Amino acid sequence: MFEKEVAGVELSAELNQFISEWKEKPGNLIMILHRVQEEYGYIPREVALELSRMLDVPLAKIYGVITFYHFFKLTKPGKNIIQVCMGTACYLKGGGDLISELERLLGLPVNGTTDDGEFSLEAVRCIGCCGLAPVMTVNGEVFGKITTEQLPGVISKFKGN
Repeated sequence: MFEKEVAGVELSAELNQFISEWKEKPGNLIMILHRVQEEYGYIPREVALELSRMLDVPLAKIYGVITFYHFFKLTKPGKNIIQVCMGTACYLKGGGDLISELERLLGLPVNGTTDDGEFSLEAVRCIGCCGLAPVMTVNGEVFGKITTEQLPGVISKFKGN
């Protein structure tokens, strides 16, 4: 999904074009950061440095925006992104238990990625499926009324894909 590798920071022609189009517009930094994350899956430090130079914006301001908004990621996500809903309905019906069990099964904390890069785990505010609580998604696929006992089967479905 996120094929671009960052080394010497050679931005794609499409990303450079997008930056050129948005460079002088109000709200440009957020729009450009969204586009960067769309391309890389996260905001690589090298790209943030390059944006600072290109936009003539202090790096501290860029990181201020990245860390303020939950959407932006500073680390490369796993191949399979697990999101557990922690909205009121899901929380009350066991969302916290799902998180605890996934942390145990995968050996990683919330907002972490497994050492092999296979899985990332996120707690999210609301998925919008309150009637199916508790809910989690893996790469956008919804698993409703999920129990901790079902988690190993869900994980195995995505492992190695």
